[in-house]
Amino acid sequence: MNRLWLRQIATVARLEVAKSLFTLRAAPLYLLAGIPVVAVGLILFFMIVFGDAPEELGTVGGTAMFYAHIYQVFILRIVIYTGCVWLFMNLFRGEVLDRSLHYYFLAPIRREVLVAGKFAAGLISAALLFVGTTVASLFLLYAHAGPLAALEHLVGGAGLGQLAGYVGVTLLACLGYGAVFLTIGLLLRNPIVPALLIFLWELINPFLPSLLKKISVVFYLEALLPVRIEDGPFAVIADPVSAWLAVPGLLIFAAVVLACAGWRIRRMEVSYGVD
Repeated sequence: MNRLWLRQIATVARLEVAKSLFTLRAAPLYLLAGIPVVAVGLILFFMIVFGDAPEELGTVGGTAMFYAHIYQVFILRIVIYTGCVWLFMNLFRGEVLDRSLHYYFLAPIRREVLVAGKFAAGLISAALLFVGTTVASLFLLYAHAGPLAALEHLVGGAGLGQLAGYVGVTLLACLGYGAVFLTIGLLLRNPIVPALLIFLWELINPFLPSLLKKISVVFYLEALLPVRIEDGPFAVIADPVSAWLAVPGLLIFAAVVLACAGWRIRRMEVSYGVD
């Protein structure tokens, strides 16, 4: 990759980050990213008002497990997934709906470079939003023990490793889901149905046979979580994937999917009339 391509990727990324985060289209993303923080804030509010904390929050280990449920069930499977659907699908579909994609196609830039720049912008935007909500909700949940105690646990104890683990999983989730939904937005005129089908597949992943579990993103993400929770009595037990396989596997998967997006965009013609 030469320097010109890197400069073009950086230029496209700067333009697209501004579109992704500072336009009306970003409003659902901010709302979505704020829900976990508001939910944790409400938990703390009712704890203060009624003076009755859940039993799990009585210890540091219990608090870690309580947050693990919030993250794995809600933030990872719903918030990050839905946010990536909205953000990455709109990188190209939004241009088609706004009838502005042809301006990029008329510019002296390789279309594969355009894909890379838009994906970089989506990844930066998603990371800012969802790493932010992950860190904020975690710190806020630990605040019931007092700011100093929370800071001591998160910085000086096991909490720092857990925080780093959640941040890493969040970034990899944005990477994997982002690559998928950017490509779907290029391949299909109506990407909503595939997004719903993939959501259902990821949702029922704990109950799938061991072989089918591996045909998903969430299976590899959950293997990297610093605190794991039980999937329930009806879940099918499968051997977890080691981090040495999960991380490179997700990176290779994203690269292959983005290569498909690059192949598709080289053959893409702008036709606003059919959308």
